[in-house]
Amino acid sequence: MFLKLDGRACVVVGAGTIAVPKIESLLRAGARVTVVAPEALPHAEAWAREGRLAWIAREFVDGDLAGALLVVAATNQKAVNHAVSEAARMRGVLCNSVDDPPDCDFYYPSVVERGDLQIAVSTGGKSPALAQRLREELNSLLAEDAGAWLDALGELRVKALAALPVGEERKQMLHALARRETCDPRDCPVKQTLDRLLERAADAANEGLAARAGTVYLAGAGPGAADLLTVRARRLVQTASCILHDDLVSQEVVALARLDALVINVGKRCGQKTVTQEQIHAWMIDYARQGHSVARLKSGDPVIFGRAAEEIAALAEAKIPFEIVPGVSASSAAAAAARVSLTDRDASSRVVLTTRHRAGNTTGGISAHDFGSTLALYMPGKDYAALQRELLDEGWPPETKCILVSAASLPSEQVMIVPLDELGRQTPLRAPVVILIVP
Repeated sequence: MFLKLDGRACVVVGAGTIAVPKIESLLRAGARVTVVAPEALPHAEAWAREGRLAWIAREFVDGDLAGALLVVAATNQKAVNHAVSEAARMRGVLCNSVDDPPDCDFYYPSVVERGDLQIAVSTGGKSPALAQRLREELNSLLAEDAGAWLDALGELRVKALAALPVGEERKQMLHALARRETCDPRDCPVKQTLDRLLERAADAANEGLAARAGTVYLAGAGPGAADLLTVRARRLVQTASCILHDDLVSQEVVALARLDALVINVGKRCGQKTVTQEQIHAWMIDYARQGHSVARLKSGDPVIFGRAAEEIAALAEAKIPFEIVPGVSASSAAAAAARVSLTDRDASSRVVLTTRHRAGNTTGGISAHDFGSTLALYMPGKDYAALQRELLDEGWPPETKCILVSAASLPSEQVMIVPLDELGRQTPLRAPVVILIVP
């Protein structure tokens, strides 16, 4: 328990070597100190002359405790200290009798201080030396700037209390702010989340953007960069209570989720179907029926190679309300990364979106004679040599420009441009990859 002593009446009986540290600590706390002792050390005399305390130069009497909050019995005479504690109990005054635990109502802890951050160690009066040793160890471990950090944290707490109603979301936010390993308020990812909550509170009138309970949103998470989310998708991610996201959805986007949201990775990569499509259907339906607002996040645009048709059918059959929220497609992001246009009035008047296993002879008749098309090849795999053979066999000219883009829009983005007849010799880029075949 920490007591606020500023301006409160406190008495110290004694003014010698035992008492002076106790007097000093009370003065530091802002207490109104009265010292009762026939004699005093120079320190105590000086404080009295400066008007920092009142010194009664005589032996203790019971009436000295009138109006006091607490008293410290700090003489070198056990009988006097005991008499002080007895008088304190009669008057309901808290007493600390130095080195005499049975006569103590409270103990002086060893304290580590960094501004308003205080860590107190107490041994219940059994071993003050141990408390001091532990204080020294804690002092060596606690960052010197912890006090300044606490000041900044206090400012953030005031903002959080103003922005959020009483409830689990506010509780989670306050606890996250206090985790310094992830949240120094001067450079804090959780602070960024709080800033987003403040923004949300500021434009709360626009309720139409918030996720609604019992509804599933098939939302495009874009190519990866969080600033390429649509305003609608971003707000859904921030307000949904349940998020089911594909593996290719970036952590930058997932990190926008509210702290108490249920977040599940339902991705299937490289043919490894650890989560079946049927399980995804079941989760969407079950969580919506439980009253969750469900954001089903898909990389790029949800209706382009995202199996959205199957999920739409499952939701419709289960009579679950759903909405589709478009996103920036991977092919658009790949073109932006390569600084090219997917269409050109003179060279390519249409764009064909396809996947690796549909390329070559199964692309729907795209051949060297169809010069007006750009082929956007999703999920091309790593066998570039086989893809090269298929396209050459289909009649695409060897000089056809192939643009390979990995992790479009992310910091790890890579762009490679080669002619078709050199494609097979390239080292495969890290997924996700889109290849643009440009006539």
